[in-house]
Amino acid sequence: MSEFIQQVINGLSLGAIYALIALGYTMVYGILKFINFAHGEIFMLGAFSGFYIARLLGFNESSIIGALIILMLSMTTCALIGVTIEKLAYKPLRSASKLTVLITAIGVSLFLQYTGQLVFGADPKSFPTLLTNVNFKIAGANIGSNQIVVIVSSIVLMFGLREIVMRTKIGTAIRAVSNNLTAASLMGININNVISFTFVLGSSLAAAAGILYSINYPSIDPLMGILPGLKAFIAAVLGGIGNFPGAVLGGLVIGLIETFTVGYLSPTYRDAIAFAILIIILLVKPTGLLGKKEVEKV
Repeated sequence: MSEFIQQVINGLSLGAIYALIALGYTMVYGILKFINFAHGEIFMLGAFSGFYIARLLGFNESSIIGALIILMLSMTTCALIGVTIEKLAYKPLRSASKLTVLITAIGVSLFLQYTGQLVFGADPKSFPTLLTNVNFKIAGANIGSNQIVVIVSSIVLMFGLREIVMRTKIGTAIRAVSNNLTAASLMGININNVISFTFVLGSSLAAAAGILYSINYPSIDPLMGILPGLKAFIAAVLGGIGNFPGAVLGGLVIGLIETFTVGYLSPTYRDAIAFAILIIILLVKPTGLLGKKEVEKV
């Protein structure tokens, strides 16, 4: 029983990170109907932002205040990067075919990966200890305080996103544009501002995921965003791409399945299982667990 509880906590902490990244995928898809495959690299840049900001500000010891400052500054940095990518790479292609935009997104992803290797160096770097990890015994399982921080922080960020989307004027505009971009434009909504703000939110959450991931797994490198980015995409598809609760559910499910695979089967199958789930979902229920079938007018 203790091992089961241990795997559940491990899975929830990993799944919460996938959920934060998946929310960025699903927000952009809900607005523009394309997959931003460079989103995993924003996750990577969030981790490196935290690494260099900690060095710049001299945070060499564990500190809750320091961790919060680094988290907020990293989110701000990646929000600016996300908006810059949208303005330079995606905005000029609004009227282009979806295939063109998809290829561009892959190109931006590769550009950020190899530019990261050039700027940061290809060797892994040790992420600073922002918080001291304290182990607690719960029903025989060792639960790390950093895991609790990751889960609680993710919940706070998810509820914060929900409040923005459901209770603010810009959130109403996001929902309107997601529902019908043309009608929203005719009603006077500034589409460009809404799209930019969507990239701000998605990139901020990806940066937060990068910091939280690095707290639990304190080794970062320029290619660290590839697999988490792909698995978060799978999570978004699993939950129903374009659906906020679906992205969260998909992230948690992928995190739990991956952790149980490592714990009870073999670490060798952890990545294969995730991609097998994607194939099964696309074959059995392409709209995802919480997604709804849309009728496309021709």
